[in-house]
Amino acid sequence: MKTRASFAGEPIHPMFVHYPIALWTTSVITDLIFYFYRNTSLILISKFLIAAGIVGAIVAAIFGLIDWTGIIDTAAKKVGNLHLILNVCGLILFSASLYLRMKNYGASLVGFHLKIPFVISVVGWLAMAIAASFGGKLVYQHRMGVTEPGQ
Repeated sequence: MKTRASFAGEPIHPMFVHYPIALWTTSVITDLIFYFYRNTSLILISKFLIAAGIVGAIVAAIFGLIDWTGIIDTAAKKVGNLHLILNVCGLILFSASLYLRMKNYGASLVGFHLKIPFVISVVGWLAMAIAASFGGKLVYQHRMGVTEPGQ
């Protein structure tokens, strides 16, 4: 099934999805390392990773939404809906985690501790990971973005 958002005949959405996946995964790992080694630089690194992941997720979402509007198969649309909903949940959760880490914004709401933002990040990561598996299902099972021979 051809995608609506493409560049030089290649789907754009898959070009960008790797960034939030990698950045948010690394932010969770950085948080885990912080709990064992208490290097305060890791807190700042994690904030930047989350923020960059948010930007990457928004860029990927724009092209993903364009592709989603072109899904006509009912079964593929259901999978696409789950993929979309879980990714939006992941984006909201990581945005909330970042907000609660910011000293002059939400950090006072959690007593300037990282436990709640960390848990929110882990839940966001789980939503993102499950959403990614649905994205894989769209490609491998429903052939979204795959140009079949003869097309």
